[in-house]
Order: sequence, then C-alpha cells, then structure tokens
Amino acid sequence: MRRVLIALLVLALAACASTHHVMLGQPRPAVDAAQVKVYQVPPKKYEEIARLDAKSGVGFGTQGQINSAIDRLAREAAKLGANGVILLGVDQTDSPVSLGVGGGSYGRHGGASVGLGIPTAQQRAEGIAIYVIEE
Repeated sequence: MRRVLIALLVLALAACASTHHVMLGQPRPAVDAAQVKVYQVPPKKYEEIARLDAKSGVGFGTQGQINSAIDRLAREAAKLGANGVILLGVDQTDSPVSLGVGGGSYGRHGGASVGLGIPTAQQRAEGIAIYVIEE
C-alpha cells in the first residue's frame, strides 16, 4: 500500500509540469529538439515564432528543475520549427502541491503526534522561439 501511495505522489508531482506558447509569427516544420540552441544574447538575424513559458515538475528548487524547464522550452520550440530559443528569464514559483510528513503514537492513557510540512517549488522559464538566419 505504501508503494502505491508513493507512486501516486510521484505521478501527481510530475503532472504539474507544463508548457505554453503564444504565436508571434509563422510556424515552420518541426525539428529535432537536439537542434535547438538556447541563447542568452540574441543572434544577429532571426525570425520570431512564438513566446514560450514552461514550468518544471514540483521539487525543492534545484538546478535540475531549472534545466528541466529550459529543456521544455527547447522541446516546445522544436515542435514549432524553431532552431533557437532566446531565454528571457528563469524564476521560482510556489508549487500547487505541498508535501507533508507526519507520524504519531497513541498510548494507553494519552497520545502524541508530530508533523512536518516541506515546502515545494517549481521553476518557470520564459523564452522566445526563433528561427536563426545568421549567428
């Protein structure tokens, strides 16, 4: 039973990750996500395709979550035919899910309980999907 509950918790936390886009230009044929380059400084010449927003899964604010959110941007950009993403920023947001751990015991004449709340967070990345013409 314990394993089932843990598996359900893991699935619920992973399901909170999301990606959205707003079209700014014309999409192109999809490309492999490995071909999408992330830019912090825009290249010389490019065409904007879409504004992107991605959230990582729920966790504890780790670098892995940041990487996950940026990877989600690249995968979404690839679906739209972009070969680049201009990274606009990454920030941490409160998670829609919290994690609590509790325990307790009940004796013959009394009882005791201990609880612990663990804050969770999501990383959010924003970017612009682009088609690079000249670097």
